[in-house]
This record gives sequence, structure tokens and C-alpha cells, in this order.
Amino acid sequence: MMTLEEALAGKEMPLEIRQNQALLDLPYWGFDGEMHQGQLVIQRELAAEVQAIFAEIAQLRFPIAKMVPVVAYAWSDDDSMADNNSSAFNYRFAQGKPKLSYHAYGRAIDINPVQNPYIKGELVLPPGAVYNPEARGTLLGDGPVVAVFEKRGWTWGGRWQRLSDWHHFEKADAQIEALAAQATPQTTRVVQ
Repeated sequence: MMTLEEALAGKEMPLEIRQNQALLDLPYWGFDGEMHQGQLVIQRELAAEVQAIFAEIAQLRFPIAKMVPVVAYAWSDDDSMADNNSSAFNYRFAQGKPKLSYHAYGRAIDINPVQNPYIKGELVLPPGAVYNPEARGTLLGDGPVVAVFEKRGWTWGGRWQRLSDWHHFEKADAQIEALAAQATPQTTRVVQ
């Protein structure tokens, strides 16, 4: 298990974003049928809500492959997804967009990317992943895990029209949305 300092190490980001993160220790059921302890870095104001969400997911015995902060993958979202890692905070831009992702603020969570890939046209992330509603660990629009998030105001990427980000949940915030739209590498004051 990591400390918050370890979970944020080695990534440049604005000080105000760094100081606004919390590290959660969360129990989850693995694909092996055993209870595991994972960690997510999430925006501090969402910490209690995310703990409640994952307590409900654990009660459902929904399987999660693993849950490790993205620092363990040298901040590579591609490597984290390929390893079927469920994660939250990662200071990065949104896929294919010139604006910061909700992950950059700790307001997005990805679950089981191999069972729940990002699909836009021919692009599938992680490569080779397939969305199969019959597979264990797959998120479904009428399923209980999506309901646990949506009843708290989270948006599921599986409902988007132009692409399907089956593993992705985000919690909107008007102030964050305005900042994300303006942020570029040149406009963010960063600290290591």
C-alpha cells in the first residue's frame, strides 16, 4: 500500500490540484472470488462519496481486476488500462482532446478497462479489448454498478453518443469544467 505522497510522486501538476487529492483504501472483490484491498486517488471533496460507492460495489460482489494508483505505471494510462487496472486520478489530457481530463482533477474513475474498453470508431483502448455484456466484470447500462454511480450524479461513459468509454465514470463540476477548457501545458503552474 502507498502513501498519498507516493501515489502523487513523479508527476508535475498544479499545486492546488495536488493539495486537493486524497488517497482511499478500498476493499473490492477480485475475479478470484477473494476480497482485496485497493487504492484510488480521488478529489478530497468526493472521498466520502467514493468510499460509499465502493462499499456498495463490494456488497454486490462485482469483480474488479485490480485497483492501484497510476503512479505504479509511471503515469501511463495506456499501461494501466492494458493491465486491467481500475484507477482514478491521473494528471493528463482527455483522450484526443486539448483539454484536461476529469482524471486530472481526481473526479473520474475507470473500472476494469479490459472488460469495458474505450471505443471510438476503429480506436479501441486498451488494444484488443472487447466489450462483452456477458463477461464478468462488465459494466451494463441497466446494471447495479452503473446505478450506484448514477444515483449520486456521476456520468457513465457507456451512455455517450459519439464514443463509448465503457470503463469511465465522472462527476461534473461547473468550475472544474471551465478550468479544464482553458488549461494547456503552458497555463498550468506545476510542481513536482
